[in-house]
Amino acid sequence: MDARRELIVERVLRCVELVPRGRVASYGAIAAICGIGPRQVGSIMRHYGSGVPWWRITSHAGDIGGDHHDAARPIWTDEGIELKPNGLGCRYADYAADMAELERRWREAVADLPDPDAVDLDASA
Repeated sequence: MDARRELIVERVLRCVELVPRGRVASYGAIAAICGIGPRQVGSIMRHYGSGVPWWRITSHAGDIGGDHHDAARPIWTDEGIELKPNGLGCRYADYAADMAELERRWREAVADLPDPDAVDLDASA
């Protein structure tokens, strides 16, 4: 993985780690905070997200993607997140993290990292 991609992955994973227990954030919300696209967040979570609270990242509708429903349900129950009647996720509006607070905390958490767009990381490697 090149240095720029590694930096973007680290920034996304740090953001996901900050989503509070009992709350969720959408791929789009994480993307907006990190300055990338929602599909990039999804790809990062698919490849590198097993060590962070992946169950807190949902679609804009509060749904868990792929085949992760069964693994997420007991964790959500433990965290107090109730499933929608369709069983695919939660009501996003009821459980969404405070995005302004999440972004504020994320900025502090990535303060030690360079901006991936401001530095030519490949030239300095």
